[in-house]
Amino acid sequence: MDIRAIMMGLTFALIWSSAFTSARIIVTHASPFAASSVRFFLAGLIGVAVARALGQSWNLTRDQWRATLIFGLCQNAIYLGLNFYAMQTIEASLASIIASTMPLMVAFAGWVIFRDRLPLLGVIGLVLGIAGVSMIMSARLNVGVDVVGIALCVIAAVALTIATLSMRAMSSGGNLMMVVGLQMFVGAVVLGIVSALTETVTVTVTPAFIAAFIYTVLVPGLVATWIWFSLVARIGPTKAATFHFLNPFFGVATAAILLGEQLGTWDIVGVGIIAAGILAVQVSRQPKT
Repeated sequence: MDIRAIMMGLTFALIWSSAFTSARIIVTHASPFAASSVRFFLAGLIGVAVARALGQSWNLTRDQWRATLIFGLCQNAIYLGLNFYAMQTIEASLASIIASTMPLMVAFAGWVIFRDRLPLLGVIGLVLGIAGVSMIMSARLNVGVDVVGIALCVIAAVALTIATLSMRAMSSGGNLMMVVGLQMFVGAVVLGIVSALTETVTVTVTPAFIAAFIYTVLVPGLVATWIWFSLVARIGPTKAATFHFLNPFFGVATAAILLGEQLGTWDIVGVGIIAAGILAVQVSRQPKT
């Protein structure tokens, strides 16, 4: 792994984790599904415009079209839509911790469903990850955290796992920025329909809301997605996923600094255990040289 790949991975992890804080600001000022739909629509327009300016084509491969639909539905509509909705009642730090377990879910799915070989270190990593999450959830439930919000975040993490499994097809065949833009429209359409059926749209416009919305559209929405796809194409999904072990730290740190969210001792210990579990799983899946 070269220095460019390392910098890409670190940048992605920081941006991905910060998105929970900006999302928390947005949902305290606007209807979550409507805000998400508009966000994805604007990000899609920008992404497609940039792709066309780069000379990229609409002519995607069949695998790319399929993966674009799957990724747009699972990541944008389900994963991000449910996280936006859940963060009306739970803190950004908790949502980021649950979402950061995605690499563990990917490894578990590969082990149980696809019969991938998982070395002992990987099994230990899965056990550590489960233990860390259980520790945090137990502490949070004792102080009255919203159970429905937690359940929605867990469902969202499962959807992100499915989206990640479709990643390889999206990273091959060229036209990367076009794929990034088009999958945004999938999320925009689905969440627009959900919003129309379930929400009375309200928006409270403040400087914090405007800044968070613009940041979420441009940086986590477009820049982070492009970095992630590029990183997977450069070093492969297994090595790229190693950077997810930083997400629990970055997620809770950003929420604590910008939102003033309080972290208990068990939260900090649990985050460390989850990160160790993610790292163990990813290291165990690296090909031996």
